[in-house]
Amino acid sequence: MSLYRSSGVIALAAAAALGASTTTSVAQAHEVPAAAAADRVLRVYTNNIENLVHNNTDGSCTRISGSDHLASMLVDDNGATGTSGVRAPDLLIVQQVRGTGQATAYADQLSAKFGYPAGTYKAIVAWDDPEEWGGSHNCDQQALGDLKKRQTNGIVYNTRTLSLAAGDISKYWSAGWLKPGTPYTGGAGCTLYKPPSNDAGAAYTHKWKRTSAIAARFTIRASGTTVFAATMHLPEQNGANACAGAGDTGIAKSGISLGADATSLMNASTIRVLGIDANRANIASTTLGGFGMTGYGAKATMGSRKIDYLFVKGAVQPSSIGHTVSSTRSNHLALYGFIAF
Repeated sequence: MSLYRSSGVIALAAAAALGASTTTSVAQAHEVPAAAAADRVLRVYTNNIENLVHNNTDGSCTRISGSDHLASMLVDDNGATGTSGVRAPDLLIVQQVRGTGQATAYADQLSAKFGYPAGTYKAIVAWDDPEEWGGSHNCDQQALGDLKKRQTNGIVYNTRTLSLAAGDISKYWSAGWLKPGTPYTGGAGCTLYKPPSNDAGAAYTHKWKRTSAIAARFTIRASGTTVFAATMHLPEQNGANACAGAGDTGIAKSGISLGADATSLMNASTIRVLGIDANRANIASTTLGGFGMTGYGAKATMGSRKIDYLFVKGAVQPSSIGHTVSSTRSNHLALYGFIAF
């Protein structure tokens, strides 16, 4: 399966602007240390990081550093943040990142947090540098609202524990969408959320890029176990009317769909994880049961609604905090799963 690069759709987040160390190839990544090999736990998180801009209740916004966000989200085996038991994660599935530049900076801050060289954590993104769309993004400070105008989705991974071949990254696939004012009639009104079906008007021309999904198949260095990971962000309209594509309500009427390339990677993987901001409440933990995956985390993730989900095929360790990190410095709470392999 070849790497798809049209318009910078998928990029290994190793931007030269952040230094030569960031461009280290997967093949040059550090060998896994014996302690990590003996750990036999894959640590996975998913979070809509909202471009690292937090919306406050008074209409103002606060910019959050990557290091502060990570400190608020990463937990030890007891679900506590900020302890000596917090171990380096293996996969961070993220939504609403500005592109390769922000993804790379975030990955390097994660490397620094655990004392690793820049470039130890790498990222793939659906769009390298998505165009701006929309207005203030609900920030009364224009500059902070502008930071949320470029949105795409990505996966950050630890090269010490995971390897990734270029051919094991999927093409992006688009979410479904019900254009406002269109009769739903059980999904018949749904279309793909991409031109020419996306929001009309210059301000929204590229909004659909925030919902482009991406997946990859990794290999755990210590065991050779294959791991499928996908990141998705569905449109707001999915909350009222489940849409996954043309006339399609999605898997179990959830609005969730998987692209053809992603499905092939998933079928060739032993462990499977999917992190998603579905913008839809009450998606059952059994929704992806046909793919062997179970949903984790039952608490609300944005205000009073649970709209973020982590689905896993694998032996997930129990969580004292219900797999939901309440201290997350984002508009959304992070979900996590520690998977034995």
